[in-house]
Amino acid sequence: MSTHPMVPGEPTKTGTTMLETATAAVQKFGPINGVHQHLCAFHFYGHDMTRQVEAHHFCGHQNDEMRQCLIYDSPEADARLIGVEYIVSENLFMTLPDAEKKMWHSHEYEVKSGVLFLPGVPGAIQRQDLAKVAQTYGKTIHFWQVDRGDNLPLGLPQVMMALTHVEKRFNVNFDKERENRAYMKGLEHGIHPLANAGGKGLKTELREVDCHGGAGAHATPRVFV
Repeated sequence: MSTHPMVPGEPTKTGTTMLETATAAVQKFGPINGVHQHLCAFHFYGHDMTRQVEAHHFCGHQNDEMRQCLIYDSPEADARLIGVEYIVSENLFMTLPDAEKKMWHSHEYEVKSGVLFLPGVPGAIQRQDLAKVAQTYGKTIHFWQVDRGDNLPLGLPQVMMALTHVEKRFNVNFDKERENRAYMKGLEHGIHPLANAGGKGLKTELREVDCHGGAGAHATPRVFV
């Protein structure tokens, strides 16, 4: 698994870099500056649990019950943005319509298994926050399939190799963390029966629809959203 993914296109020119440096000196980046936390985890395809991708979350709190995360395929400067995730408390999750609840997944196993971790943060410190994450739900949206060689169908030996690779790269021990997190509590009301897609797989498919609005019934849209 490469941490320096190949991206199509010409290398960044010096003029572009200089322009970015100039704009960075005068512009404000409020939403990005709100990112305060780096979480690493493995995401499995909703419709195919034999496929997984290493997902690096860069998160910021909206308030004490909600945080939002940008997901990249690595923690390196040239990483590709591959998705977003919203993380909410059990309390907020329970207010969602039933049709929406199935789009959210619980975090208890992800945390207590040890494979969700904060790179570089001492275990005792990160466990203070992860104990809270274990009692949350998340909604993840990936923009496209990741092609780094780690999203192929995997048997158990390949999965274990992927986990071992991450352990060595970030100097973590998933088995030890699993033991250290055994005390953590999960969701107060247990995992909601509609969460985690109700135990079924979900797959997003693109479909063509009529485009309405504009100056007339047959107006050509100028902006696609």
